[in-house]
Amino acid sequence: MTTTQDARTTRYTEAAIEADEKVPAIHIWRDFAATPAQLFRAHTDPELFARWIGPTGVGADITHWDARDGGSWSYTARGSDGREDFETSFHGCFHTVREDRIVQTFTWDGMPDGVSLETLTFEDLGDGRTRLHAVSLCGSFEDRDAWLRSGMEVGVDDGYAAIDTLLADGEL
Repeated sequence: MTTTQDARTTRYTEAAIEADEKVPAIHIWRDFAATPAQLFRAHTDPELFARWIGPTGVGADITHWDARDGGSWSYTARGSDGREDFETSFHGCFHTVREDRIVQTFTWDGMPDGVSLETLTFEDLGDGRTRLHAVSLCGSFEDRDAWLRSGMEVGVDDGYAAIDTLLADGEL
């Protein structure tokens, strides 16, 4: 990650993941050589979403996808952790879906009471780049800390690298 003190010149060439000290939230920042519309499409088009979400080597099967205000989504991830094969599912509801902002819930079926409220914003940096800022508000500090200990950064980093590849290949 490359950062400076001035927010206008800060660049997030890799994902920056930080726990909020005041509320049980996780912040993620990442800059992309993309337009806000391209990042919005990566997060709302189910075929594209399935191609980048999660760690490398883990496939996502979209089981339901309705990316609109009041819509919902679900997918199943399948792969191997190097020792054994696994299958796990996620689901949520879209509350706000617009080109500069998505607000949705996120639930891992393995922790069904741990629903988070996620807000994704796509900020045009004016130089052919867009900043993604994701905030996941968890139900408790314990839930948030469990997410942070889960190894989630591998899925975030691999997923965002896959978006970079889709952009470079002209598929997004």
